[in-house]
Amino acid sequence: MSRRIDKGKSRGAAFALVTLMVATAGTAYGETSDSTASSGKRLAIAADCVACHTAPGGKAFAGGYPLSSPMGTIYSTNITPSKTAGIGNYTSEQFARAVRDGVAADGTRLYPAMPYTSYSKITDSDIAALYDYFMHEVPPADTPNRKTALEFPFNVRASMIGWNALYHSPTRFTPDAAKSAEVNRGDYLVNALAHCDTCHTPRNVLMAADNSKALAGASLGSWYAPNITSDKVSGIGAWSKSEIVTYLRTGHVEGKAQAAGPMAEAVENSLQHLGSDDLQAIADYLLQTTPVKTGETKARHEFGLASSDELTLRGGKPADNPGWHIFSGTCANCHQPDGQGTREYPSLFHNTATSRRDNLIAAIVYGVHREVDGVAIDMPAFGPDALFTDRLNDQQIADVSNYVLSRYGNADAVVTAADVALAREGGPKAPLTVMAKYTLPAIILVLLVAIALIFRRRKEA
Repeated sequence: MSRRIDKGKSRGAAFALVTLMVATAGTAYGETSDSTASSGKRLAIAADCVACHTAPGGKAFAGGYPLSSPMGTIYSTNITPSKTAGIGNYTSEQFARAVRDGVAADGTRLYPAMPYTSYSKITDSDIAALYDYFMHEVPPADTPNRKTALEFPFNVRASMIGWNALYHSPTRFTPDAAKSAEVNRGDYLVNALAHCDTCHTPRNVLMAADNSKALAGASLGSWYAPNITSDKVSGIGAWSKSEIVTYLRTGHVEGKAQAAGPMAEAVENSLQHLGSDDLQAIADYLLQTTPVKTGETKARHEFGLASSDELTLRGGKPADNPGWHIFSGTCANCHQPDGQGTREYPSLFHNTATSRRDNLIAAIVYGVHREVDGVAIDMPAFGPDALFTDRLNDQQIADVSNYVLSRYGNADAVVTAADVALAREGGPKAPLTVMAKYTLPAIILVLLVAIALIFRRRKEA
């Protein structure tokens, strides 16, 4: 119900048949830097459809990507024009209904892993352009869909009828006449097409977006999508417009942040390919959003400073600090002993990743990867499941995390081995999934009580 909530890469289960273009007052939204591509292809690239609909090593858009949601693993579907496995038999109306209402051609209710609650705002012209692209430009792939088999009660797709009645609106995007064309453009990109709201807006107990705290930050499995409202402390109100644009295009702003996890994927597959007008429109919109305070007393990028402690410990007695051993042998060569980083590797202070436990743990466990302008930015994964010779166990990751936090970041944050284990398991459990464990036993109990009452009445009669 958000972007791929995957243990290592939460991409936001965007079963995305998304678009990034709308005509409003003659302005096209979602234009990418590739002016030679068809409008539909530009929309698909900008919307990052390929990320969730392409399995590792599989054909583009052929589905099968495992999306780890709080309800269980959901497999993305084949959206190539294959008539046997994909959407080749879809009419334009059926395609639009799947994208904007979450209903497949055969009537199957889609899970909100495909965030149609955001895509419902997409305009008719955008849907038509994207439909034309998938039907005429995407090569068909007869790759069968992998079945999604969630446990009860989440396997009852009919329950989505009630969920949609509560949380789904068919209203299309309408520009706000009181705001500039640029802000309206950014609004459409953020809340409909680029579906930033799916990751950055917190969820209620039924996993629907809590729009009273729109864009105020939310847990995404092992990662955390931060507050991106205009609040100067909790959000990104202290960022300049140019810094936001740079971050969206490259995933890196010196002294502020580096994109990892789902955001790195968004930058690599989508945002870096958008035109500058679109990126500036997103920044314009974000900087005028209603500020939402979420309890922070200091901006995320303001934590930490350079530290000489690593070099000091080399000549001292580091035995009492197990995190030092790991940092010195594994991290210092790239991030430098004082944490200042290099041109290729970011500073560990004034870095949003070292202001929170969750994103620091996830970066160490799963690594960081994004490719921008053909250049790969990589940090290897060090978790127990990583295919890497220097794998670290949960306690070791906790130790080095605490060393980094105390020397270069938020010293008040403390990591335990249990926190690392939780991250490897996909992050905190959603309340809904915890409640669901008791659903079947409760139903059985009710039935047993009902049967007992029936027998009792018959006996008394």
